[in-house]
Amino acid sequence: MTPSTVFADREVALFGLGGSGIATALSLQAGGARVIAWDDKPASVEAAREQGIETADLAQADWSRFAALVLSPGVPLTHPVPHWSVEKALDAGIEIIGDIELFCRERERLAPDAPFVAITGTNGKSTTTALIAHILAHAGFDVQMGGNIGKAILSLEPPAPGRFHVIEMSSYQIDLTPSLAPTIGLLMNLSPDHIDRHGTMEHYASVKERLVAGAKLALIGVDDPMSDEIGRRLSTVEGADVYPVSATKELRWGYFANGDDIVARNAGETLEEALVLGSIAGIPTLRGRHNAQNAAFACAVARHAGVEAEEIAAALPSFPGLPHRMEQVPGPQGLVFINDSKATNAESTAWALASFPLENHPRVYWILGGKPKAGGIESLGAFFPGIARAYLIGEAANGFARTLEGRVPYEHCGTLETAVARAAEDARASSEPNPVILFSPACASFDQFRSFEHRGDVFRELVNSRA
Repeated sequence: MTPSTVFADREVALFGLGGSGIATALSLQAGGARVIAWDDKPASVEAAREQGIETADLAQADWSRFAALVLSPGVPLTHPVPHWSVEKALDAGIEIIGDIELFCRERERLAPDAPFVAITGTNGKSTTTALIAHILAHAGFDVQMGGNIGKAILSLEPPAPGRFHVIEMSSYQIDLTPSLAPTIGLLMNLSPDHIDRHGTMEHYASVKERLVAGAKLALIGVDDPMSDEIGRRLSTVEGADVYPVSATKELRWGYFANGDDIVARNAGETLEEALVLGSIAGIPTLRGRHNAQNAAFACAVARHAGVEAEEIAAALPSFPGLPHRMEQVPGPQGLVFINDSKATNAESTAWALASFPLENHPRVYWILGGKPKAGGIESLGAFFPGIARAYLIGEAANGFARTLEGRVPYEHCGTLETAVARAAEDARASSEPNPVILFSPACASFDQFRSFEHRGDVFRELVNSRA
């Protein structure tokens, strides 16, 4: 744990008692603050009480006594409307912050030069975060990984000289971290997502930009126009240290994928003179162009952390990957099952489908659907020739069927269980070697599942039961 001492001997309101909320409350208490916590869910309030956290209905509290509101990132700060606890804090004139802000202030107090790597973007940030931590740990560094992936940041060991904190950050978390200033900041990519929480794409992008704008060194993707524009703009700021990263372009300088090789290139170098940091060829956990981008970012961080190219290259093949992100699931012999439940939007599913190009693979059996997001799957039309058949589930099924009509054979399956069974039957009946059954929903999970993790776990169990 990292005790947060910034509010020692003062009272703090805390709203949101999920995993990070409870970890934050315990951290504040360990640092000497009196925490009054609350949640709209009675079960969460009871779970906090069982851990010794003081709770009270903040809707009835005297907010003039509080030094700050510590807000869980899942609670609306501005859109679609501010949560009532936010309005109470604004009326009281107190600051509204999150757990990563508490970490940043504690880092400034304990070890301001402790290496802090912060990662954001619309897609790929979890895999990139895990891959960075893997490479650094493989090289012998003391690494703490968390944030929007795995452990809440304040449940990690405290900042210390030489100890790397590798932290994934969502836009919600950035919104609650006004003093964010990582040693290395990554903005990987931007595509429409969470617009209901940010109002516009422009606001969403401006929040993401804050992470790299405050970084000592910034790594910014150039494969989408909005990120590229942010990188170009920040590069003109006096004293800025900005490096471009690409999975699709040969850059004159920066970090990029050249085929399966990850390359670091200085200005003025030929491609032959550039340094190859490693290769993702034949690594199943780093399959596809999206993982080339993930690997390029991770290798760039490792390079700036002082890891030699040979050590980076040696670490890549042992990367175990992450559950629900192009995870190969053991199933019946002769069939390849891919769990990509993390693909909650079309942009993410595009990367998954691009991992199985028709010229190199048999056509895939695609399971998709759930709670639809704006735009649907129309943007995926270029990949339709590579789909043998689609299996539709959830609320999005009718809308997706209209998009697929006349372009991809499909069937309405309703549930994931039916879809897995039908896809397996069709793949088994095909004459293609090692046919791929890809579960990449391009949708949120909340129509039939608690989360994308729950959805992916169910898929894994269904596949395992057929083995």
